[in-house]
Formats: sequence, structure tokens, C-alpha cells
Amino acid sequence: MSQFYATVKAIESLLILSAFGWSRHNRMSTAPTKSAMQSAKMKKDESFLGKLGGTLARKKKSKEVSDLQEEGKNAIISSMQPSCAELLPEDTLLEENAERSILDPSSRDNHKFKDLQKVLIDWINNELVEERIIVKDLEEDLYDGQVLQKLFEKLSQRKLNVAEVTQSEIGQKQKLQTVLEAVNDVLRPEGWSVEWGVDSIHSKNLVAIVYLLVALAMHFQGPVRLPEHVSVQVVVVKKKEGILHTSHVTKELTTTTEMMMGRFERDAFDTLLDHAPDKLNVVKTSLITFVNKHLNKLNLEVTELDSQFADGVYLVLLMGLLEDYFVPLYNFYLTPESFEQKVHNVAFSFELMQDGGLKKPKARPEDVVNLNLKSTLRVLYNLFTNYKNSE
Repeated sequence: MSQFYATVKAIESLLILSAFGWSRHNRMSTAPTKSAMQSAKMKKDESFLGKLGGTLARKKKSKEVSDLQEEGKNAIISSMQPSCAELLPEDTLLEENAERSILDPSSRDNHKFKDLQKVLIDWINNELVEERIIVKDLEEDLYDGQVLQKLFEKLSQRKLNVAEVTQSEIGQKQKLQTVLEAVNDVLRPEGWSVEWGVDSIHSKNLVAIVYLLVALAMHFQGPVRLPEHVSVQVVVVKKKEGILHTSHVTKELTTTTEMMMGRFERDAFDTLLDHAPDKLNVVKTSLITFVNKHLNKLNLEVTELDSQFADGVYLVLLMGLLEDYFVPLYNFYLTPESFEQKVHNVAFSFELMQDGGLKKPKARPEDVVNLNLKSTLRVLYNLFTNYKNSE
């Protein structure tokens, strides 16, 4: 019996051990292994990164599209705007439909444009030497109207009713308004196109300032030789619907001296040359006969009108003979050598003509010195019509 119980206990023990082993085995088989857990984790991570990567890719693609659109927009806008080198901040502050002209940087360095500025500066300084005014820069020295006032008063021989010194912007613009009104009253009847205004001059628009000075120099026949065929490029900026639109325009500042002088009142000599050029030799012969009639008194004779009057000596002597007085030799150069000395002689002869009651010659001294036949003929023809009956 005891053996039987012992056997039963042994069987129970085996069953318990067997059950324990099965349970442990079952737990081990159902619990994930370490490698399985790592594999699952990697799959989970891959799934997360995949989703994240897809999101980032979509965001990147969206940003690229946005950047591309912005770049295209900027390209369109920039194509309608000049470069920063051409526009200053104040040039972009425009009202709707307003426009402004800016000198193209490439034209500022144009040597003919620089020469024109230098000639104009020298002319102004010579005209205003008694005022002790020295101009060095057209933009900086003329914008406030002070120099323009003095220059116009000197050229026109009339006094303007303006304040002598103005520091405020309002005062400067008021002075400019008065000066430009007086200038325009003189130039408009002669056919000059007004390419300047109070705002353009006061804003230091160099092209407008040069236009004005060229017109004044030509109208008042200043003793200057302006470079011919000077043109500049101008950037025209206009604001429309809030966007700046630009265009490039060529501005012709000077043409030929003959064309610019043609703006003035035409005389009989112009008509003769334009409508009867075949009679030019007849006119030249008549003029040579006229001048030799008087120069022969000094044992002088002329055969070439353009070259023999170019230094001004014969013109001075001729005026003395026509008006019956002796011209002191210290008043002119009897044997001029330089261009300036020749210009002095011709200009001096023009003064003698005006002293004799003649109008100021239309020709410029520089043109006579430069062998401009038409200018020389005009001067002599003027003398002929006034002194043809003189003995």
C-alpha cells in the first residue's frame, strides 16, 4: 500500500513538473524573442520614418513650387524695373501715373557729354566773372536758381524781382519759377522745346539743366563752341497701378551749330542761301569788292572770304575804316596766334559793330574762327547792307 502511495506521489510529481514545464514552454513560445522584438521595432521605425519622410518630401516639394513661383514673380517685376545702379531711393517715390527721368549711368561717362558740360561751365564762369561766381558742378551749383538768376540777368540785361538768397526749398522753387518763366518767355518764340521745369532743375536733373544751358547759350549767342551731335540715354520711370515701369529714351542735346542757329529769326541772307544757292558766287564777288574798296586804303586786299577774316584782324580794321576812326592796337591782337586770341579779335569787332548801331551778329566768333563760310558771309553781308554806300 505504501508502495502504491509512493507511486501515486511520484506520478503527481511528474504531472506537476510536466505541467510546469509546459506552462514555461508555452510562455516562452508565446513571448516574443529579442530578435523578434528588434525586428518589430525596426519595422515600426521604418513605418514612422516613411510617413515622416513622405511628409517632409511633400513639404519640400511644396516649398520648391512656392520658391519657383516667387522667383518667377520677382523676375517679371525686375524686368520692368531698372537696376539699382540706375535708380536712387527717391526716384521710386512716385505718385500714381507720375514719371521721372534719370540719366543712364553709361551716358554720364560719355566723353562728348563731359566735354559739353565743361564748355558750359567755362561759359558760365566767364559770363559771371564780375559776380565772383565760380561754377564747378552743374548739378550741385545750379539747382537752387541762384546762378541761373545771375546768368539770365547778365545775358538778357534785365533785373528779375526775386530774393537774392534763399535757403528753404520753398524759397528756392519760387525763385526757380520766376527765373524759368522769364527764360521761357524769351526762348519759346524762337521755337525751343521746353525740356526743363522747376521740379527737374531743383531735383538736380543733369539732362534738364544741360538742355536749358544749351538753349541759353545758343539764343544769346554765347562765345562758345558747343560739341555737336551730343546725345544721352535717359531712363524714364513711370508708376502705373503701383508698379514702376521703365523705358530707355535717347535725348539729343545738341545737333549741328547751323541747325541750332536756325531757330533764330531768319534774315535775307538765309533766304538767299536757301532759295538762290546759284547766286552764292555772285554774292561772294560783291562782298569781296565791297571789303577791298575799304581795305585798299590800308594797302590790304582780300581774295578768300572765309580764311582771311578768320583771325578777326581784317574785321577790326574794316570797322575802323567804315566808321572812320583809328582802332588802338592794344585793343586787339594784330598777329594772333592762338584760337583764343582770334576769338577775342572777332568778338571785339562784333562790339564795334554794335557800337556803330548794328544788331549783334547772329554768327558766333568761334564759327568765324573755325572757317565757317556761312557765318563769315552773314557777318560781311550785314556790313554790306549797312555800309554799301559808304566811301
